[in-house]
Amino acid sequence: MLMKQNQEKISIDTIISRIGKNTAAECAGLPAPCKAYLIGRIFREKPVPITVVLPSARDAERFIEDFSFFFGDTDQNLLYFAPYNLSPFKFVAYHNSTTAERLRTLYRQTVDRLPHIMVTTIDALQRRLIPKSALTDFAELIMVGEELDRDQLTAKLIAGGYTQTAVVEEPGDFCVRGGIIDIFSPTYPEPVRIEMFGDLVESLRFFSSTNQRTRHAVEEVVILPAKEAILKPDKINDIIAGIRKQANRLNIPAGRTRELIDNIKTKGHFPGIEGLLPLVYPRLDTLFEYIPPDTLFVLAEPAELRTAAEEALTQAAESFAAANADNRICVAPRELYLEWADIRERLAGRRRLDLRLLPLTASSGSDMAARYHFSISDTTFFREKLVRTRESEQPFSPLPDWIGEQRKNDLTTVFVCDNKARASRLTALLAPYGIAPTSLEAFPETRKVKGGVYLLKGRLSSGFTWPSEAFSVVAEKDIFGPSAPRRKTPPRKVRTELLSLEELKTGDLVVHSEHGIGRYQGLKKLTLNRMANDFLEILYKDDDKLYLPVDRMNAIQKYMGIDGIEPILDKMGGNSWNAVKSNVKKSVEKIAGDLLNIYAERSVNKGFAFNLATVDLAEFEAGFPFDETPDQTRAIEDVLDDMRRETAMDRLICGDVGYGKTEVALRAAYVAVFNQKQVAILVPTTVLAEQHFETFSQRFQNYPINIACLSRFRSMKEQRTIVEGVAAGSVDIVIGTHRLLQKDIAFRDLGLIILDEEQRFGVKHKERLKSFRSTVDVLALTATPIPRTLHMSLTGIRDISVISTPPEQRRPIITYISELEDSIIRDAVRKELKRKGQIFFVHNNIQTIDRMADRLRKIVPEARLDIAHGRMGEDLLEKVMLRFLYQEIDMLICTTIIESGLDVPAANTILVNHADRLGLAQIYQLRGRVGRGEEQAFAYLFIPEESSLSKDAQKRLKVLMEHSDLGSGFQIAMSDLKIRGGGTILGASQSGHIAAVGYDMFLKLMEDAVAELKGEPISTPLEPEINIPMSFFISEGYIPDIDQRLNTYRRLSKMSTLKEISDFRTELIDRFGSMPDETGNLLLKMMLKILATKAGVKRLDFLENALSIHFSEAHQKNPFGIVDLITERSDRFTFTPDQILKVKLSGHSIGSRLTQTKNILKEITRRVNG
Repeated sequence: MLMKQNQEKISIDTIISRIGKNTAAECAGLPAPCKAYLIGRIFREKPVPITVVLPSARDAERFIEDFSFFFGDTDQNLLYFAPYNLSPFKFVAYHNSTTAERLRTLYRQTVDRLPHIMVTTIDALQRRLIPKSALTDFAELIMVGEELDRDQLTAKLIAGGYTQTAVVEEPGDFCVRGGIIDIFSPTYPEPVRIEMFGDLVESLRFFSSTNQRTRHAVEEVVILPAKEAILKPDKINDIIAGIRKQANRLNIPAGRTRELIDNIKTKGHFPGIEGLLPLVYPRLDTLFEYIPPDTLFVLAEPAELRTAAEEALTQAAESFAAANADNRICVAPRELYLEWADIRERLAGRRRLDLRLLPLTASSGSDMAARYHFSISDTTFFREKLVRTRESEQPFSPLPDWIGEQRKNDLTTVFVCDNKARASRLTALLAPYGIAPTSLEAFPETRKVKGGVYLLKGRLSSGFTWPSEAFSVVAEKDIFGPSAPRRKTPPRKVRTELLSLEELKTGDLVVHSEHGIGRYQGLKKLTLNRMANDFLEILYKDDDKLYLPVDRMNAIQKYMGIDGIEPILDKMGGNSWNAVKSNVKKSVEKIAGDLLNIYAERSVNKGFAFNLATVDLAEFEAGFPFDETPDQTRAIEDVLDDMRRETAMDRLICGDVGYGKTEVALRAAYVAVFNQKQVAILVPTTVLAEQHFETFSQRFQNYPINIACLSRFRSMKEQRTIVEGVAAGSVDIVIGTHRLLQKDIAFRDLGLIILDEEQRFGVKHKERLKSFRSTVDVLALTATPIPRTLHMSLTGIRDISVISTPPEQRRPIITYISELEDSIIRDAVRKELKRKGQIFFVHNNIQTIDRMADRLRKIVPEARLDIAHGRMGEDLLEKVMLRFLYQEIDMLICTTIIESGLDVPAANTILVNHADRLGLAQIYQLRGRVGRGEEQAFAYLFIPEESSLSKDAQKRLKVLMEHSDLGSGFQIAMSDLKIRGGGTILGASQSGHIAAVGYDMFLKLMEDAVAELKGEPISTPLEPEINIPMSFFISEGYIPDIDQRLNTYRRLSKMSTLKEISDFRTELIDRFGSMPDETGNLLLKMMLKILATKAGVKRLDFLENALSIHFSEAHQKNPFGIVDLITERSDRFTFTPDQILKVKLSGHSIGSRLTQTKNILKEITRRVNG
């Protein structure tokens, strides 16, 4: 049936049958998820190459998510050509992963024979690209059994923008170690390891960038460039000539030009070189040159595409003008971008389908040959009905009525829920009406199952009804209202010890268990008795030196104390170290004693046993919009289990910022309130109080629960009303600062106290809390991590649950490092403001913060900004923070005061000035302030010119970049951040003692004190000394990088089983090739050390034809087992008067004697520790 303006009501089948007959067609009436469904159906039934162009990266992500929901099985045919997040007029390196994804997509478009759906944005379509010929010419096919010139390959990789690193972890990294070459090419999601035999490729293996171990072998690989700019050595002069010419045209000062040219000559690539692509190649291509000629172009909302394209060019023109004003070499926007008219021209004659939500009016004009209109309705009417009945006795009654209507019209109904809890709740809601939805793994063929009701776990941007396709989809938010945003994220990589954050650097302070604090001077090779071995050189007071064998590295720990306190070096063999240890020991014994007393008191005094049977917890749990992480589930179970008991709960929930500690508290509060008990939530700042008030009010909005917030921002009258309500019992949950601990506060029936960041409360407040602890359930939350060993030793004294799994909906923050430039600030801030977001600008210098604020006002005058730092009055500071929280401020210029606690979901960009002056933990914490919402978050770390950066600062920033995966907080925490919490986990400030002995020794003393009080034996780990007449070390030739070598020694020294040694041997051969004799000897020595430990042997000496064995009886269950051995084998075993076992060895070869030694140690173990 023809409609006005030639718009025809139509089905998808008709569209599919007409594709190819019309050059250009338009479909109107399509909401966002329907666009993805339509494209999937077209591709499934008529596989042609399709390119979908969307207005923004967010639209593209949503399209991909919707497409994956409907057509998970064709997901591998979906390519994403992402836009760069940066303007090309900056000297900032583009993000590795984005570049890799783009190059991979371009290459697949060039070589794949099967059709794909490529999703991209208008910005990406506009940008001119590396010529197709340059990409395909660079592509290097490497095959097993063929010859490969290693030097030539290395030169090619450097020309292609690769970076030589010690460990290959990110796309664009490569590493050469003897006959092993590791390359992370954009072609693949994992890096490849090439093992050479002379000039021959012996094997090709993909390996994990996480643990560096081989995944699987392949016969061939293709290596692509790491960047779009390929700087071939024979083209460098032409590129330099082009730069000079452009610099003259723009009147750039000669010094600036020379600096850039010197950079190219010495380093090759430099950050932001992609912005000068027209000077690298004589001619650039566009995406149109890569796309097959028979491609169907799908333009989603052409009017929005045009606006976005024009805005991109306007912004490019502004950035070009700013770069010109800053005397930076750049090229005109026209050379880097296509204009909208160019795109229209290139689309002319190509197959094209425009998708719109609203149809064009007659006056709008259109070049479409055919125009169709789909009759699709959204779920607004249904949602409004549910909202109207929400307060009634049957709040979900419109649901079965609506399902009945769908069935009457032969429509299949598909419910979509984000998580199991919501799916279970929906099933429970429908059960009383006799409706039982069938759970499915994938979206059904709706026409084959007319009238059915299905339930699918997944995520869809919105629900809709599509009569011609015979189905309705109801998204979770249509029923339960909007929830916190979620997104599909790539699998998280957990970093390993391969780049340990506790790496020793020359000059670092270390703590030796016997000799105290010394300074590490480096790795030294010493030859003793003609045997060369590696030692750690440690300097003590008066230039005394200790040479520690690498296999005994466990005897030292890197010193970690308190910022600003530099300890003095100890005297080797002196008494000062033992005296200091003794003082600290007394202090930790007192803390342990206090903890034990509180525990004992709790055990005697009966608390309240909460009844969980009367609580409909499942209903409340369904309000949580995410799937609980395993750690979170365990923590919730721990808390509920504690609450069931009569003994008062005293549990600490320990987890990184944003890991879901609040949800644990919410569930505990729910149980308490529905057992007619009151809940007090104590927080350190008013801002946090307001934040918690908002969170709790939102989660309890459908329950008859009275929640109040007692803070200084409430009027005196409001405060009085709340205090009276608390006393009368009409207030169920009260949230506040230490104001809640004042004497005028009396609870009618307090059942649960929730403490957020307890260590931030003062001594008086803690004393007041102690009075509650033995009778009221206490749940403490902290983001300060707790070392595993301390956690173990406190079992039975303080109950601790650790949440170390990150929530799945958060994704890593894209981080850039550059010098401070007005243009970078301007672009970053405007991009954030454009998406209605907020910005943190961290300037950690109170003296100059006002000056920086003035500068920022000039750079982005449209941004509403304010200042926050620690020296402001508490009232003023909290008012600024609250204004920022309530989005009355766009940009907060602040010191590192924002490190902890503040959760601003709209803040997704953070700029950190002088990032090199901040500690690793500080930077990580600051980055944790952003990326809490749906948008992709960005961090910009501004540093001075690279030459002024210390090696330490470079390493810090590098580690931060490498640990960009969320969930690395705990790894970082355990090395650096644990100092900030000091002894606060134990409820006491111990900074002086920590500074005196270092954090690790403090923890060890604490663990010993707790064990002693619990009546448990204190065992000192046995560190056997093994003396063998052979060289054992890792040569520079085998593992060239000093950090990697030290780390290998560190890992070896921590091993405690023969299987670990065996696995490590396999890993070393896998990563570094066949092992030199000295390295093999080292593993052998470590194996003997493990066997000696098990046998309770503290020293083992190889003599000419005998073994000399010294025992540690404290590490033997049955020391007299040796006597039996000597009695049975007196011809071979003898005991000297000074308790040394002498064992005769037969044979002349060292191998034979070592085998005998292993067997002897195993036999001793069987006798004394069996």
